[in-house]
Amino acid sequence: MTDRTSDTVTDIPQVVVVTGVMAAGKSTVSQLLAERFSRAVHLRGDEFRRVVVRGRADMTPQGDPEAERQLTLRHAITAHTANAYAGAGFTVVVQDLFVGTSLQPFLDGITARPLSLVMLAPDVGTVMQRESERVKVGYGDLWSIRDFDHKVRTETPHIGLWLDSSQQTPDETVDEIIARLPEARIA
Repeated sequence: MTDRTSDTVTDIPQVVVVTGVMAAGKSTVSQLLAERFSRAVHLRGDEFRRVVVRGRADMTPQGDPEAERQLTLRHAITAHTANAYAGAGFTVVVQDLFVGTSLQPFLDGITARPLSLVMLAPDVGTVMQRESERVKVGYGDLWSIRDFDHKVRTETPHIGLWLDSSQQTPDETVDEIIARLPEARIA
């Protein structure tokens, strides 16, 4: 339900997971989405990676058992934090990168309901353009945008709302997410 006087969505506490390839617009869309709710938290899962001062192992295309272990830990901490905020009466917009088999264990760790998943899925050309325009570099020499996009589209379970945001502004994407939030619900 939208409160037209303040342009916020009033709703029961819930968790909305926003994911997608690097440069899909997760940060911007998640922040704007959280701002639409009357009581909300924008939880950036990547922050839990950044707090590791020494010994951090970042993901690579080749795979690394320590990086996988740290990713699993990061996702568990994010799920725990999301549950705590939702339990305290907040809508939690969780932003993180969930690829392939990492998605379902994370969703299983979210006990708060309702739970929704939004996969931002702009086309490869749009991702290339966005990547070239941002300060943060997600791909560089390690990751190919096309290969990473293919991995997400073929190895990640197609649940929730998959949204092609290629031709949308961030505000238009948020409008569509809010309008289609029932489609994003995870049973």
